[in-house]
Amino acid sequence: MATYLGFCVLVIMLQLATAFPNTLNESACAEISVGFGIYQDICPEAEPIIFSWVQKAVAEDPRMAASLLRLHFHDCFVNGCDASVLLDDTQNFVGEKTAAPNLNSLRGFEVIDSIKSELESVCPQTISCADILATVARDSVVLSGGPTWEIQMGRRDSLSASKEAANNDIPGPNSTVATLVAKFENVGLALNDMVALSGAHTIGKARCPTFSARLQGADQNGLDSNLDFVASLQQLCSGSDSSTAAAHLDLVTPATFDNQYYVNLLSGEGLLPSDQVLVSGDEQTREIVETYAEDPFVFFEDFKISMLKMGDLRVLTESNGEIRKNCRAIN
Repeated sequence: MATYLGFCVLVIMLQLATAFPNTLNESACAEISVGFGIYQDICPEAEPIIFSWVQKAVAEDPRMAASLLRLHFHDCFVNGCDASVLLDDTQNFVGEKTAAPNLNSLRGFEVIDSIKSELESVCPQTISCADILATVARDSVVLSGGPTWEIQMGRRDSLSASKEAANNDIPGPNSTVATLVAKFENVGLALNDMVALSGAHTIGKARCPTFSARLQGADQNGLDSNLDFVASLQQLCSGSDSSTAAAHLDLVTPATFDNQYYVNLLSGEGLLPSDQVLVSGDEQTREIVETYAEDPFVFFEDFKISMLKMGDLRVLTESNGEIRKNCRAIN
């Protein structure tokens, strides 16, 4: 990957020109490259193939955009962005799909399967599953009306997975600000990254059990609450199907990637306790929320930067991993 140094020089120059201190670092550039240019000669069809499958999936189910974005999050938070989240359990192997944050929660595996299958038929063992996850996350944001960015490419896929790390390292829906900050810092992301990446909750849904603390109006974290909002959640979650009933994370523009999530937080309409606590639990996070609520451009720029940082977490390159033929299994 060092042969792509030219890309890295360009990235570093852009960093200086735009004065964003929390974006890519020089050491990261030595390992993975920016953009699909590294595949242009060997698999020029790759990016259009990935985009077309994501476009089809989101057209059929708008919620799939959030699901594909979430796959990338849950992958990167467990030992880095290595596609370990995609590995199935076998008789001799325990993956991460049955970990508490993932079981009966993560979706979109079939979309990844379809993408990988077509890529393997066109360019065998060329595009890693980890690179696919990073790309579908970006494409999902774009197709929902959000910003775009150049994907860092060149990741390899892991030869292992960790259910224990998935249980311990992925932030939970009832987390306090202190817990959120600790979980993000554990993987190398800062408080600002945490607030920016929480903005991914501007799309998608969550099931009633994940926000049961919100049904009381306030919980042990002293969350600000909008009484009408709480009443609507209580009604949704009072039926016999309460364990599977789901609410929009952003009830105003549920399928649009925008800054409405932060506006909702200031109105006491954050769905998850870990969302609303960004306003009620810490002055520093509240100030960032207020900035994003006022200026969607600032949110979009910070979100892009934090996505690039997250996508560079503990990546495997060259001989440290493999390019799987099937994303669900080690070769």
